[in-house]
Amino acid sequence: MTTTATTEELKARACAHVDALSDLLIAVSRDIHAHPEMNYEERYAHDLLTNELERAGLAPERHAFGVGTAFRSVCGTSGPNVGILLEYDALPEIGHACGHNVIAAAGLGAGLVLAALAAEAGGRVTILGTPAEEGGGGKIVMARQGAFDDLDAAMMIHPADADLISMDTIAVQQVNVEYTGAAAHAAAAPHLGRNALDAAVLAYMGVAALRQHIGPKERVHGIFTKAGDKPSIVPKEAAMHWYVRSDTIATLQPLKQRVAGCLEAGASATGCTCRCEWDGYTYSDMRDNPAIVAAYVANAAQLGRAVLDPRVVGRRVVGSTDMGNVSYLVPSIHPMIKVAPDGVAIHTTEFERHAGGEAGDRAVLDGAKAMAMTAIDLWTDAAVRESSRRDFGPGGPDRSVLAP
Repeated sequence: MTTTATTEELKARACAHVDALSDLLIAVSRDIHAHPEMNYEERYAHDLLTNELERAGLAPERHAFGVGTAFRSVCGTSGPNVGILLEYDALPEIGHACGHNVIAAAGLGAGLVLAALAAEAGGRVTILGTPAEEGGGGKIVMARQGAFDDLDAAMMIHPADADLISMDTIAVQQVNVEYTGAAAHAAAAPHLGRNALDAAVLAYMGVAALRQHIGPKERVHGIFTKAGDKPSIVPKEAAMHWYVRSDTIATLQPLKQRVAGCLEAGASATGCTCRCEWDGYTYSDMRDNPAIVAAYVANAAQLGRAVLDPRVVGRRVVGSTDMGNVSYLVPSIHPMIKVAPDGVAIHTTEFERHAGGEAGDRAVLDGAKAMAMTAIDLWTDAAVRESSRRDFGPGGPDRSVLAP
């Protein structure tokens, strides 16, 4: 039954509930931080989070959408359906240097308090565990199975060194490149060889030259993953792994063609062959929904967080996320929440320490509160819902962003 409580009363109760859960949420954040797991291997985090949902009586669907470390819990029977997204994968060598432990615990907190209010407030909440954001395209895999089809809005927070309305998100696709030549003794008969490492090096230099002539927000960066076995043997095989990034998913396509030309030229110049294998998912740019962003900013301000526009203050956090693809399917936000001192970048060991410290703990609680309050706005304020739909555009979901 719909409540007679006001929106502000519901928000106050949500914040009080987060405070009551504070010990649990901080413990969950620190536990995930202490157990970093890579793409699609997040079994510890999956079990920890779903066990907490089950303890709260929310009957989570484990291993949802055919993804072993994804989950879903749906609460409420009618009204607007707001998705709260949790991430919990980590990075090789540097663990939770992107702060996904904070994302997971804040999402858990928001989900738990919204579940407790859903029936009374006349809304629904879908808590989605989304693995493999760090290059694995978990949300894209889930979206292809309909994970976001029933949502009216979707949101998550992301740690940074500042409170910002958005990340400066650009589209990205990865490519693995293999070069094959011919082995030979590097001293006795080098003329019989075809050097696959030379092919890769020339390709790398070609991309380096290309960088002068790409857009200001475009990025191309790669590493060598195979470079031969012994100096006395002309390398028969070499391999590279590249990220190609551009402003939008549309502008990414011509940049990919230019990069592919550089990669293939290295093989042509050395008499080798080249095989480029592009990942089966492309991360889109992020379309932050202005109406929902405005609600989040107002709610965060009540918690003492001044959430800034990076375009105005010149504080850019550039990166790519599969949340961008979700934003083409449903009105979405992806605000940044401060967990580290100014200038401490994500994906560094210093940021990893802050994500597991007291600033990370504060972000867990404030992030849970701000998301819960924003979801309540979407539940109870028809004007916010209508504005979010209008800002999203008349065309509806654009499923082309799910194409390989």
